[in-house]
Amino acid sequence: MIRTALALALLSAVPLTHAAPDLTTVAERSGYEATGRYDEVVKLCADFQKAYPKAVRCFEFGRTPEGRPMLALAVSKSGALTAQQAKKLNVPVLLVQGGIHAGEIDGKDAGFLALRHALDGKAASGTLDKQVLLFVPVFNVDGHERFGKWNRPNQRGPVEMGWRVTAQNYNLNRDYVKADAPEMQAMLALVNAWDPLAYIDLHVTNGAKFQPDVSIQVEPVHGGDEALKVAGTALRENVMADLRKQGSDPKHFYISFAKTDDPQSGFVDEMSTPRFSTGYFPLRNRFAMLVETHSWKDYPTRVKITYNTIVSVLDQVARHGAEWRKLALAADGRAAALAGREFPLSYRTTDKTRTIDFAGYEYTRTPSDVSGGVWTKYDETKPQLWRVPLRDEVVPDRLVTAPAGGYLVPAAQAAMVATKLRQHGVTFKVLGSAPGKVDVEAFRADATKLTPQSVEGHQMMALEGSWKPEAREIGKGALFVPIAQPKARLVMTMLEPQGADSLAAWGLFNVSFERKEYMEEYVAEEVAREQLQDPQVAAAFQARLDSDPAFAKSPRARLEFFARRHASWDERFNLYPVLRTARVF
Repeated sequence: MIRTALALALLSAVPLTHAAPDLTTVAERSGYEATGRYDEVVKLCADFQKAYPKAVRCFEFGRTPEGRPMLALAVSKSGALTAQQAKKLNVPVLLVQGGIHAGEIDGKDAGFLALRHALDGKAASGTLDKQVLLFVPVFNVDGHERFGKWNRPNQRGPVEMGWRVTAQNYNLNRDYVKADAPEMQAMLALVNAWDPLAYIDLHVTNGAKFQPDVSIQVEPVHGGDEALKVAGTALRENVMADLRKQGSDPKHFYISFAKTDDPQSGFVDEMSTPRFSTGYFPLRNRFAMLVETHSWKDYPTRVKITYNTIVSVLDQVARHGAEWRKLALAADGRAAALAGREFPLSYRTTDKTRTIDFAGYEYTRTPSDVSGGVWTKYDETKPQLWRVPLRDEVVPDRLVTAPAGGYLVPAAQAAMVATKLRQHGVTFKVLGSAPGKVDVEAFRADATKLTPQSVEGHQMMALEGSWKPEAREIGKGALFVPIAQPKARLVMTMLEPQGADSLAAWGLFNVSFERKEYMEEYVAEEVAREQLQDPQVAAAFQARLDSDPAFAKSPRARLEFFARRHASWDERFNLYPVLRTARVF
């Protein structure tokens, strides 16, 4: 006892500057009632490196629009604490990201706890010898500092939390392809440098009140490389099995009703489009996991479930990471050989339905005198087993054939497209001389449709049309984007105009579908009469009048019939300014 007291006294006498840093969080010290501000992340990042100098490196990988540092911790006992070392040692990298929606902040506090326990051998023992954990505590840093109570009114805890979107009002989990936000551009640079085998995206659901506490969605499972789909399914099932052992009731689909606020509508699984993390990373032939704890579970419970998930994924990567990395590199090779093969540009959930048992609560649905709609009220004191439909068969929808050579981007659009390609680490070549007339496939839109409102700052464009052979002049400074590269799936997703998250869909080429030159009506009347002297034109005009009542009733459409045949008609109108080519430049 005397020795213990003396030891404690001596320890208390050590100057504060030499004391071991406190690696606990505000959340931990508050019993997970509260979460800390971002200055805590800055301090912990530095303190973890100080406490474990051979196993942790704290570094900044970007700056937010409001000037805050975006921080990551590289954690490993393999000797790899830089991207170069990880590649040299052939060590798989696991990227765990918290706070993309900064009100859903479970991942930050769970991640720091899991990190400390893994370093101390209290959890995931030995796993850091076989991998690099790249931990981003908060992705949406500016949103995190828009701190307040009830920022998430349908979420239990913490007392205060951050905001869903960035200071520029971007939703980062809609930004993976278009990469408008500086934060996303920094994240993609981090991903390009480290090439993580798996990307774990930590969230909290919105939604109704029921008993299941987490959903675990992984890709490739529904889409992507076939061999990786097998490994992705194994990753998902193994993590869910671990969570069940910890008392959770995980689901493999997003637990949000098919019809909002109607439990009997059941659930629909789907393949996310690449604006989302789980849709994006399969295009790079890597794994993505979306973790969604249930918002109506309290904060201590949600953090524990997120912690359990991180520990499980660390275990899975330690056991299978070397094998899965070989599979991913082999998938890179298969993607580079995609030329001439079919590629699913989109997926759909079929109508195939099965009935499942789902642990919910008793509820009532009554007419509301406030909204005029239906008010759903849940009684969490009365568990109830629901029998509800689930649709989870996902199949390819729109299929396109990959070009034999790649894509050509004319010089006028080259700078904008090159910027986007660089952000994703896509390989391309700037043509140093003009190849002249080139046989290509060109896409001309037969119909265009703009969204009535902006989406993430863009007026989105849907195009109907088809690729057809043409010979077009290609000048110096055009881009050639080869299909023969590991990111071929991503190339097609960005450059095929009818993809849901293509550059065209996000409106980056909208000006190409705007008519700029017109013929005055009185001039068009004269042109029409001149063209009607040609019997073939006259016959075609009459046939159109006879077969199309709407055309016959529209003076504008009738005059445009002739304007389109005039030499002044802009042949580039509705021409998508990216071409497909069989040649390799």
